[in-house]
Amino acid sequence: MDRKERAEHLHRVITSERFLTKQGLGNEVPFFICPFPASEGLTMIDDRKDLVSRVSHSGVRVLDLSLYDISLEILEERGILDQILEIEADSDKSEIKELLQGVLDPATHIVPRIGAAIESEPHDVLFLSGVGEVYPFIRSHNVLNNLQSTAKDAPTVLFFPGSYTHALATGASLDLFGQLHDDKYYRAFDITNYEV
Repeated sequence: MDRKERAEHLHRVITSERFLTKQGLGNEVPFFICPFPASEGLTMIDDRKDLVSRVSHSGVRVLDLSLYDISLEILEERGILDQILEIEADSDKSEIKELLQGVLDPATHIVPRIGAAIESEPHDVLFLSGVGEVYPFIRSHNVLNNLQSTAKDAPTVLFFPGSYTHALATGASLDLFGQLHDDKYYRAFDITNYEV
């Protein structure tokens, strides 16, 4: 599916009554993965913003959150962003990764921030982006696993730079950048295959 086809499909799906009322999910959490080629990462930012605008004109309210922006806000609020930037060049990458994974833990920091946004801003659908920007500090499957009890009322669409594959032998896998094949996540639907 090329960019134009994907944009039209997403608009059709997200503005559909079936999607907004979570029909056809079989009591599963209303989580959807929107995979896109990692090479389209920069254009996807504009495509997503355009999609938000288009579906808003159709009367669908979107809460558009970026894991990257949320992470920066948390680091700034805790007063450690500048410190991390200062020590990053001279520190072992594994130490920085461990520090950021603790400070940006999905269960204790990221998901509560998303939950606060969900509570404070009326919306019909939640968009989550910034997955590639926060890797390897935050893993998308960890966010989704911890978000299940928080984001269950409205559909959630995770914009994912890579592929979301399903195979009988290996199950479902989020393959970040089309290369990293270790994030198992089974409970989401591929929005590009969702029928209206």
